[in-house]
Amino acid sequence: DLLSRRRFLSSSSAALAALGAPAVAWPSLSRRSPNEELRVAVVGVRGRGMAHVNGFGRLANVRVVALVDVDSEVLGRRKKELGERGVEVTTHADLREVLERDDIDIVSIASPNHWHALQAIWSCQAGKDVYVEKPVSHDPWEGARLVEAARKYGRIVQTGTQCRSSRGLQEAIRWVQEGKIGRAHV
Repeated sequence: DLLSRRRFLSSSSAALAALGAPAVAWPSLSRRSPNEELRVAVVGVRGRGMAHVNGFGRLANVRVVALVDVDSEVLGRRKKELGERGVEVTTHADLREVLERDDIDIVSIASPNHWHALQAIWSCQAGKDVYVEKPVSHDPWEGARLVEAARKYGRIVQTGTQCRSSRGLQEAIRWVQEGKIGRAHV
């Protein structure tokens, strides 16, 4: 149900430990329901995306089933690493291949920043819920388009906001408030 999916997504960003359980036999796709198992595609697996893979791997009834990255060497290496842990995934160079799949419930985006908003919008349009790393967008216009897409397609979209309260950011905000950098226009 929607509420349990929301709870799942809100807890997913904190789940970053290594995969612990071996692969489990799941119901056939013709009988599967997102209430039985949530299936995740992770986009961008060179660095931060593997934290997503590991975090989702710790959650009950959640399975990472697809990896997306433009670097075929990275994809091959990650597929091999996961296979050694008993986790079978498909690999894709193009997110659009994954978005066509009916067996993907969630797209977790850790690709380079300039792709975040567009990939999240495409995912909403394809009927997928989304976890997207920060920054969600490069400007307010892109961010507003993502909010519109989430609402239009009835999707859950969550973003990581780690470090937003760091000392450096607090100091930067204070500088803006005190006018030390001049008048802020954006």
